[in-house]
Amino acid sequence: MKEKMNLINADAFDELKKIKSNSVDLILTDVPYNISNYSKTDVFIGNRKLNTKIAEWDENYFDPSLLVDDFKRILKPDGNIFVFTSYNQIGLWHKFFDKEFDTFQFMVWHKTNPTPCVYKKTFLNSCELIICLWNKGHKWNFISQEKMHNFIETPICEYPERLTNPKHPTQKPVSVLEHIIKIASNENDVVLDPFMGVGSTGIACKNLKRNFIGIEINKEYFKAAKKRIL
Repeated sequence: MKEKMNLINADAFDELKKIKSNSVDLILTDVPYNISNYSKTDVFIGNRKLNTKIAEWDENYFDPSLLVDDFKRILKPDGNIFVFTSYNQIGLWHKFFDKEFDTFQFMVWHKTNPTPCVYKKTFLNSCELIICLWNKGHKWNFISQEKMHNFIETPICEYPERLTNPKHPTQKPVSVLEHIIKIASNENDVVLDPFMGVGSTGIACKNLKRNFIGIEINKEYFKAAKKRIL
C-alpha cells in the first residue's frame, strides 16, 4: 500500500485543531528555538559578514504550552512525541509537558561539523536536544544496544541534501529523522510534523513507508517541501 502524504500550507495552531483525536502515531517536529534573541551580533570573517540570527520567524516568542492540549488529543494511546529544541526552551517543555506524560526524556544530536567558533572564546555549538515523550504501553522498536543510546552523531545537513533556494537555516538531515522514525513508529503509521519546514520528515516517512501529515505556514518552504515529497 502506497503511503499517504498530506501536505498543508497553513498555521499549525489552526490546523492541529482539525486533526482527528487519537489518530497520530508519532509527532516528530522541529519548532522555533527563539535562539535569535541570544545572537544579536554579526560576526565578520575578513570582509564577509556572518549573520548569527537564525531567521525572522525565530525571533517571535514560541510558547510550548499552546501545543499541550492538541498534542495530547491527537496522539494515539501508544504514540510517541519527539521535538527538537534548545537549552533555552527545554525548561518550558518540561514545565508544561512532564506532568502530562508518563515519561519525559531527551536525546542529544551531536553535529560533527558545526559552524566554526570564529573568535575562539566559547564552545562550538555542536549539540541540539530532542525531547522524547510517551505513556506506558507506547510502541517502541529497540534496534540494538549499540544503536539505542540517547545520542545521535552525524554531520549537519549538507549539499546536495541541503537546499539552497529556499535556504532553511535549521534543515535536519533525513538520516537523523529516519533513526527516530524507525524506533518510534511502524510501517503504515501516521507521522505528523506540524512545523514541516522544507519537508525532511516527509522524505524520511516516504523512505520508511509511513503516512505523513506535514503543516508549514511559510509559502516558500511549503513549495519546496511539496516538490521534494510529492
